[in-house]
Amino acid sequence: MLRLEPRATPSRLMVWLSPLLALGITVVFGIGIFLVMGKNPWHGLGMFFWEPVKSAYNLSELALKATPLILIGLGLAACYRSNVWNIGAEGQYIVGAICGGGVALLASDHTSHAIVVPILLAGVLGGMAWAALVALLRDRFNANEILVSLMLVYVAQYLLDYLVYGPWKDPEGYNFPQTRLFADPALLGHLVEGTRLNWGFPLALLAVALVWVFLFRSVRGFALQVGGLAPGAARYAGFSARQSLWTVLLLSGGFAGLAGALDAIGPLQQLTPQVSQGYGFAAIIVAFVGRLNPVGVVLSAVLMAMFYIGGELAQSRLGLPNAMTGVFQGLLLFSLLACDTLIAHRVRLAR
Repeated sequence: MLRLEPRATPSRLMVWLSPLLALGITVVFGIGIFLVMGKNPWHGLGMFFWEPVKSAYNLSELALKATPLILIGLGLAACYRSNVWNIGAEGQYIVGAICGGGVALLASDHTSHAIVVPILLAGVLGGMAWAALVALLRDRFNANEILVSLMLVYVAQYLLDYLVYGPWKDPEGYNFPQTRLFADPALLGHLVEGTRLNWGFPLALLAVALVWVFLFRSVRGFALQVGGLAPGAARYAGFSARQSLWTVLLLSGGFAGLAGALDAIGPLQQLTPQVSQGYGFAAIIVAFVGRLNPVGVVLSAVLMAMFYIGGELAQSRLGLPNAMTGVFQGLLLFSLLACDTLIAHRVRLAR
């Protein structure tokens, strides 16, 4: 029989190299999948790792896809460092898009472009309110935040469906479930002319710097991390677990809501039932591949954005199912878990 025995001192170098090793394992399994499906593996891997970066326009699309993943991943990294398991960032993203889109629908062609600020603020507050439901139920009734946050994802999706099929439905939209297109003043300006990249990307990078300072250069950030690593020590030091719970969930919900609002007035320009792209769930992988570090979250978000773009290209050019994106994401996550397990433990033969 084989058993896992904890290592006395796991290699710190291997801990940080683990995501690269997991990526290599993912590539190897990806080659096998392409061969089984009768596709040229080099063409398939090219869709995922070369096409997204081969031109300036493709790089702008990569940054556009990475923006919501960075924002949501930052909030989840703070949660998981505090041992608070928010799995429902997807619902907070959707509610942020709903709230931001609701304000955007009030704009007309004569509205000032400054309405973008209330739109983004509405998205942040919407995401925070949705996450506050999780915090309230955990705080008052000790409900499991994993189940509560996950179930609220479906509530958020049904709320979006009700609005776009009902009161917000475009009367001139040929009966399609969608709102009218947002007025030009309510849309984000393009950062690079001739591309879809908007000001959400530098905003996400600014958020990275702010979260890094908060986590590693502030007393409150230190308290959050101590509470996650050693709850007993945090209580002895006088750090409030209740305050940490509310802080990280509101922070996570705010970033997810901001991501939803940015997408609503950015590439989407209206609300439809397909607002959700699975960013909230993919950002869980982003947070762990990035080692719950704000800088690492940026790198892993870019990698995950490559999987999104590669999956779309593999579907259109190679005739592969769109599920290839999820396959590569799942392979990366399981490979990372396997690597982390073997770095922290050694395999022993037990009698």
